[in-house]
Amino acid sequence: MEDDCRPLLSSEQTAESYSQRGSTDSLDFKAKRPFYVEPRNIVDDVPQERVSAEAAILNSRVHYYSRLTGSSDRVLSPPDHVIPGTEEIYIYSPLGTAFKVKGSDSSSKNPSIITIFAIWNTMMGTSILSIPWGIKQAGFTLGILILIFTGLLMLYCCYIVLKSPKAIPYMDTSDWEFPDVCRYYFGKFGQWSSLVFSMVSLIGAMVVYWVLMSNFLYNSGQFIYNYAHNVNMSDSEFGTNGSDKVICPFPNTDPGGNFTVSTVFLTTSGNDTTDTTFENWWSKTNTIPLYLVILLLPLLCFRSASFFARFTFLGTISVLYLIALVTIKAVRLGFHLQFHWFDSTQFYVPEFRTLFPQFTGVLTLAFFIHNCIITLMKSNKHQQNNVRDLSVAYILVGLTYLYVGVLIFAAFPSPPLSKDCIEPNFLDNFPTSDVMVFVARTFLLFQMITVYPLLGYLVRVQVMGQIFGNHYPSFFHVLALNILIVGAGVLMAKFYPNIGSIIRFSGATCGLALVFVFPSLVHMISQRRQGLLRWPSALFHSFLIVLGLANLLGQFFM
Repeated sequence: MEDDCRPLLSSEQTAESYSQRGSTDSLDFKAKRPFYVEPRNIVDDVPQERVSAEAAILNSRVHYYSRLTGSSDRVLSPPDHVIPGTEEIYIYSPLGTAFKVKGSDSSSKNPSIITIFAIWNTMMGTSILSIPWGIKQAGFTLGILILIFTGLLMLYCCYIVLKSPKAIPYMDTSDWEFPDVCRYYFGKFGQWSSLVFSMVSLIGAMVVYWVLMSNFLYNSGQFIYNYAHNVNMSDSEFGTNGSDKVICPFPNTDPGGNFTVSTVFLTTSGNDTTDTTFENWWSKTNTIPLYLVILLLPLLCFRSASFFARFTFLGTISVLYLIALVTIKAVRLGFHLQFHWFDSTQFYVPEFRTLFPQFTGVLTLAFFIHNCIITLMKSNKHQQNNVRDLSVAYILVGLTYLYVGVLIFAAFPSPPLSKDCIEPNFLDNFPTSDVMVFVARTFLLFQMITVYPLLGYLVRVQVMGQIFGNHYPSFFHVLALNILIVGAGVLMAKFYPNIGSIIRFSGATCGLALVFVFPSLVHMISQRRQGLLRWPSALFHSFLIVLGLANLLGQFFM
């Protein structure tokens, strides 16, 4: 009796299911019971709208199929061509009327070009600053080859993740994410493992953000202080002469050698006491990370992060400005390349170096989008083009990384500086007094201040949702979680502000599970259940798992 009082079709399920996929797989079986609506009872924008003859025929067919079997039996469920289109579906009301189901608004879906650049913008993060350093660690030639090879592997694994929900039969997976897929195949272990490794990537990114925000805030403040107090040069470092100065913050030089470098000393018009006081209160590792706590900890405690989502366009502007900055610097500095295949020289690194696993760790995080690719692709207007759009996006990301990495490495002035001077954050190779670099640091600082609360919101939603079943159980629960996250960032910014190492370790760790192990196992299990698994496929995907494990282990020996 209770079932008889319920609407024959649920408005929420029907609208969502039909808007997502036109297949019977996306419909709830209880929502496919037969229905019949008198033409005079149809109401919509135009009163007394009549049911079309085609809709009436389809309704009769659904009624026929429903008599052949129970609603829970899929064997004789209505095929796709029998299910009415979205424009012909009506919801029955106990009041004797029926309302037409409104299909999903096509304007809410994005064309392919928007989807491609959304993926590009999401993947373009802090890793782009470490790409030149990674190429230096691997060697110029080997670095380029590794970037291309890793990008292709990451694309394939991302393709597996994107296709994984659709390979699950007899279930509505239209609103599933990859952790749901892992739970289906591996139970609670898969669900919690994917959550933990997803947290590693998010918290690792937040730690890198904290280190970079400390760096950018320090250099921006130093630039303003030097300008206000007529400080001529702001860095006492080895560097080149000329208008486009490049510095080596940590030079490893032979004092007896004949290096064409200049040592630049601070010259100010003020007194030493003022400078010392400023340096004590404006320290990159001692004070700046603590100043950021005052600003960012309250922002992390906001219940909703929708306000900060409005500023995501700053990410695109920052990346475009970085590309322009790299291009201008490369044109002004020129190319400085010599090819020494296996032997190091005074100014150049070999083309093939044994430190290459450090670059693969960086690239694993640089190409990582696997934990949110299903969500991003749901907004694509033409779902049949998902694989093509994903491939194009990965190609654009790879070309961007290749462009920035190759130009910075090639334009780095060697001699007089050694290529080994390239820093994990290549902006550190430019002095604080460089106006263009100051603008880049300022853009990136404001972008990270707005993105950091978004990352914290994602961590909170996943952790609190899994533990307490509520995204915001209480202010004190949220505050405790945020203090732990912020504390990790402050400690790393103070004691180990090396973003290259932080990126490579977090990338290799989360990549082991979410890029290599889980997608490969999901693919092999799915193929085996369908009877399609062959030994070449099993061997290749097992090799991917071994690569992921080797990538992680390699970080500890380099």
